[in-house]
Amino acid sequence: MASTGERSTKSIGVRNKTLREQVFDHLREEILSSKLRPGQELNELSLSNELEVSRGPIREALSRLASEGLVKITPRRGAIVAELTDEEFVEAYQVRDALETLAIRLAVARIEPAELDRLRELHEEMTQFVANDQLKEFFDANAAFHQQIVDSSGNAKLGEHYRLLMAQMGRYLARSLTLRGTIDSSPPEHAAILAAVEAGDADEAARLLANHIEIPQRI
Repeated sequence: MASTGERSTKSIGVRNKTLREQVFDHLREEILSSKLRPGQELNELSLSNELEVSRGPIREALSRLASEGLVKITPRRGAIVAELTDEEFVEAYQVRDALETLAIRLAVARIEPAELDRLRELHEEMTQFVANDQLKEFFDANAAFHQQIVDSSGNAKLGEHYRLLMAQMGRYLARSLTLRGTIDSSPPEHAAILAAVEAGDADEAARLLANHIEIPQRI
């Protein structure tokens, strides 16, 4: 892989990352961007040839990706890009609900003015993106809004679990639009959540957030 090999060398030089880290980051990004599709086989030899590295870094990267839930390693097929079944999709949302409602309860008690300003800014962006039918930009701003709530909780362990969960769910977030039917209600819902945070009402903020991210239990 001349082009990817060149990209690897440049990346290591700029970001001072080892080859193993670079291979992991490259494959992770390919999965999260859907360049590597759910169910696609990840052959060690093919990837080794494509990336012009030995199979050791490939094997280690696949193992790390499996620990994040982005890759599944099976006895017969080897490594494949993980897919979320309908049941797993619902379960992931249930865990997201639990993590985010805990995060917002913690955040309300300690949120800084600059963090509130960031939530207001992201809400304004979401409103504009919905009005302009800019779905990708909306989902990016939406993810940043929810991530800011988690960051404002001040709980590093909660944040660690949340980032791992969202890495697994990231490729499927647009699927929630199909379930909801529209994103038009999202800006008002975020406005209500933000107002509760500004008012210091942790119970109301948690209730509104849980209602916001709830999805049908059967899909």
